[in-house]
Amino acid sequence: TIYSTMLRKILLHLKTYGKWYILFALSVCSVIVWSVVVHEQRNGVLSVSFLDIGQGNATFIESPTGTQVIIDGGPNKNLMREVPSVIPWYDRNIDMLIVSHPDKDHYEGFISLLDRYSVDVFMEPGISDTSGEYNFLKQKIISNKIPVVLARRGQIIDIGGGAYIEILFPDRDVFGLETNNASIVSRLVYGDTSLIIQGDSPQVIENYLVGLDKDILDSDIIEVGHHGSKTSSSEMYIEAVSPQYAVISVGKDNTYGHPNKETLDVLNKNKVEILRTDELGRITFKSDGDDFVLKK
Repeated sequence: TIYSTMLRKILLHLKTYGKWYILFALSVCSVIVWSVVVHEQRNGVLSVSFLDIGQGNATFIESPTGTQVIIDGGPNKNLMREVPSVIPWYDRNIDMLIVSHPDKDHYEGFISLLDRYSVDVFMEPGISDTSGEYNFLKQKIISNKIPVVLARRGQIIDIGGGAYIEILFPDRDVFGLETNNASIVSRLVYGDTSLIIQGDSPQVIENYLVGLDKDILDSDIIEVGHHGSKTSSSEMYIEAVSPQYAVISVGKDNTYGHPNKETLDVLNKNKVEILRTDELGRITFKSDGDDFVLKK
């Protein structure tokens, strides 16, 4: 019959070429295993990537032990274009998401992310003035049974291998505050290296933090507040942080005119090397606990 003829042909084909199929399958398996091994061999290195998501913020952190944190999700679905470049294809879990404040250019990308990745913890400042889109994100978090933590000064988030994230602001209940004023300001520390991420935190909050304890602000890298707007990056604050690098997450030819000349002047005056996502794309640093190295 036609079926027995087809079966004989298939068996003959497998007898002739079967060993090549087996070799091909083994080769594919070998590539997969070695790609996993190479990624998992972190050798005590902390990785931080300021993602190229246009006019917004999204920062990916991977600790020396592999804990993954994303601070802010950027606008639209741009985050999903960047995530595959920093998270291997076989990994579908992220340990923590942090929204610095509920403006769309800082959270919207998390809506799509939650369709493809599981998340262990979600952190936010706890502001009351939120949009429909942010409430939709919160509903997805609730339906996925993700624990929600309110950020408060003094919290230490241990991400493994000696690395941790320290919350510097808010130091109070921010219910009712304007969104930018409620931005989470955090400091990532690993050994003798550190960096500050501050959302859209304005100068009034920056100077307040200087008054609280300026010594704790000293860091190697700062992600410049509010995409380089003149409303952030006071001279007093930049002097206290005293960074070697300033990263500005900003969209090319954006309508806001970010980064502002006044901000660039303050950074240049303090001899800070400026790195911009609209010029360089994704910006990645590696730290061994002694120094940050800019990945070329």
